[in-house]
Amino acid sequence: MIRALLFDVFGTLVDWRSGIAREARTILEPSGIAIDWSAFADAWRGEYQPSMEEVRAGRIPFSKLDVLHRRNLDRVLERFGLARVDAATRAELNLAWHRLDPWPDVVPGLHKLRERFRLAPCSNGNISLMADLARRNDFRWDAIVGAELARDYKPKPSVYLAAAAAFDCAPGEAMMVAAHSGDLAAAAAAGLRTAFIARPDEAGPGTGERKASVPVDVSANGLVELAQRLEAA
Repeated sequence: MIRALLFDVFGTLVDWRSGIAREARTILEPSGIAIDWSAFADAWRGEYQPSMEEVRAGRIPFSKLDVLHRRNLDRVLERFGLARVDAATRAELNLAWHRLDPWPDVVPGLHKLRERFRLAPCSNGNISLMADLARRNDFRWDAIVGAELARDYKPKPSVYLAAAAAFDCAPGEAMMVAAHSGDLAAAAAAGLRTAFIARPDEAGPGTGERKASVPVDVSANGLVELAQRLEAA
């Protein structure tokens, strides 16, 4: 019996690459900056895992993802020759992660899934970030769990276990939903059930995962299809 569905957010629910490229262009282009906006988005995202590994490895204390994103942004601006960008502009650009758009299937799929299950993001994003994405995109969560609650970052087991426990669920009563095989493998190792969502164009055309590379309980091409598969199970 699955009682709660826990969702990865960046890439699984929202299109981070298009959104970051759009926001960077909107904020920086009026200052006369002209760069490859998609490459900028890729470079910023490329700092994501290394910055969290500093926390996971215990080299730095836990920091919200907004804080890590800002540190990463400073590095990327320097790399692109944009050290002149001022602090106020950097602060506004850092909030680009709060203004991402969902994939087309996400909102109808979440609404359908909520008829049967409790829903929450289990993301490395901090609570205020998740709340802003929810308000922007009509993600009707029953709670917000994930890294900030656990004070650590996925794929550490404590993040998945704290998310399940928040709903008074045994690990096997919660299902992790993600477009990334590594995320699902870690959730399964912690005892959760798993659902893979194909996002073949997550980081550009043909760059995402079309199918899971690890065993999962269910696979779907989107959240509407996931709702149909779980209803039929």
